[in-house]
Amino acid sequence: MTVSPFDHPLLSALLGDEEASRHFSVEADIEAMLGFERALAEAESECGVIPREAEAAIIKALASFRPDTAELRAGVARDGVVVPELVRQIKAAVGGQHSEFVHLGATSQDVIDTSLVLRLRQAVEHIDLLLSENIVRLAGLEEEFGGRALMAMTRMQPAIPITAADRIVSWRAPLERHQQRLKEQSGRLLVVQLGGAAGTLDRLGDKAPAVRAALAAKLGLGDVPQWHSQRDAFAEFAGWLSLVTGSLGKFGQDIALLALAGTDIELSGGGASSAMPHKQNPVKAEALVALARFNATQLAGMHQAQVHEQERSGAAWTLEWLLLPQMVVATAAALRLAAELAGQIESLGH
Repeated sequence: MTVSPFDHPLLSALLGDEEASRHFSVEADIEAMLGFERALAEAESECGVIPREAEAAIIKALASFRPDTAELRAGVARDGVVVPELVRQIKAAVGGQHSEFVHLGATSQDVIDTSLVLRLRQAVEHIDLLLSENIVRLAGLEEEFGGRALMAMTRMQPAIPITAADRIVSWRAPLERHQQRLKEQSGRLLVVQLGGAAGTLDRLGDKAPAVRAALAAKLGLGDVPQWHSQRDAFAEFAGWLSLVTGSLGKFGQDIALLALAGTDIELSGGGASSAMPHKQNPVKAEALVALARFNATQLAGMHQAQVHEQERSGAAWTLEWLLLPQMVVATAAALRLAAELAGQIESLGH
């Protein structure tokens, strides 16, 4: 047992996904936060909020800037977020009169939320590719075995004869719908966050909309009004993650039950038993069921994290940090396992 099986040196081989986890590393987070500060300086300079010389000084400093992570850690313990200490270090690196223009008009949540969205964009691209791979593999199984006979099982009892294609479609069709849902959601999810102290961008005055639009364009994100305390897009995305793993869990459950019967499916690469050498355990199928139940459980927490008081919540925001990264990695892991499991089906039906 471990605090997080997703990055455990042993358990992550089954339950983790290195590519998805990479986007939640401290290195990726710092890179995205520095990208925000760089793009903010550029946007504010273009809009006449800060001098061109200040922009140049900030960009030059950030090009070689390496934060003191020990001090960042101490800053989080003190401030609850990393940004105040990070900004202090950036200002020290810029130095002189131009340091006052670092982070101008922004607040910690702008940096942290936009960093998360930037990293989610990359994770979503990875997940979408894995989703496509699963759809293709299932289509391949349908082409190869779809005409074979299976017995339909309703309420765990034999019903009427069906084809293998009937069963495979029940695995593939939801994934195709999830892919369409992801396209629809992305415009709501992959958006910039810039609101300033209380969401009003008061320090930027009448140039606030132009700065936000320029910042969004530089980061390749959608331009929308601030959403500090409006977390529905993340809750919606978490729901999507749970839908994907739920559909994959159904696939895993079906494969495990087919393997239990032993006559309708042939699988390669089953897991070994330490006590019973004759066994070939459906490890990947079981993991898919576990990951589906994990995400379904975490989803309630993401809905709880929508409850922000007034203009900003520390508690609800922190809860989101605890839950969303693990749900993303669990989904990527499930998609990886499902594709591997589909590849291990050597025969299906009669």
